[in-house]
Amino acid sequence: MSTFEQAALLGFAVALGVALLTWVASVVQHDVSLVDRIWSLLIAAPAVAYAWVLGPAGDPRFMVMAAVVALWAVRLAAYVSWRNWGHGEDRRYQVIRARNEPNFAFKSIYLVFVLQAVLAWLVSTPFLAAAAHPVPWGWLDGIGAALAAFGVVFEAVGDQQLAAFKGEAANTGKVMDRGVWRYTRHPNYFGECCVWWGLFVMASTAGDWWSLVSPLVMTGLLLKVSGVALLEKDIGERRPPYRDYVRRTNAFFPGPPKKEAAS
Repeated sequence: MSTFEQAALLGFAVALGVALLTWVASVVQHDVSLVDRIWSLLIAAPAVAYAWVLGPAGDPRFMVMAAVVALWAVRLAAYVSWRNWGHGEDRRYQVIRARNEPNFAFKSIYLVFVLQAVLAWLVSTPFLAAAAHPVPWGWLDGIGAALAAFGVVFEAVGDQQLAAFKGEAANTGKVMDRGVWRYTRHPNYFGECCVWWGLFVMASTAGDWWSLVSPLVMTGLLLKVSGVALLEKDIGERRPPYRDYVRRTNAFFPGPPKKEAAS
């Protein structure tokens, strides 16, 4: 087995180990949505394994990528944990639980946790590529690093603005349409996509185009699976004011509100 294969397998083993430990905690707390709190860490953890096996110490590309993903992962894990603290299992997982009883505790191993580990491992592939094939820093690295850093900041700003909005009692029942939320209904998801496209651009400088799987998987998840599509599936019925927000605000890519664009 090559060193590259060893690194890839160890990366998956690390992600799987973190996921299974979280599964144990979810059984104790009867809360599968704990996986949301460690999702970003599931992605970042394999990068440590790649660095351990392939040893890219001192490589500026890998170090910049590692710094970006560490900042992204820790902030997001802390934010989601703070946001969900004391609220019990998320309603999305309650639906999955109801559909898969009895013995959901066991079924959740593969339905939720192993699946999340596999997806996280695929998303982590730019770090495997960068660790395996270090090449001199180039102009594409600068573009990728700037895009990834922008994504981290844009996502963090969106989360902070939403948290502040929800923290004001006067906004109860209202739709957040201020700040960056005025230009996109999902600034957090847009920012996250920028992170992974930026990291892919950096990894691709060594010719490792196979790591394109990372931003494609992340974008697919955010747009079609657990992100925009899932959150907006019935939100118009639960929150009628959101319908007007949908009509005048871009779903994903930021842009001027439609009323302003038409004027």
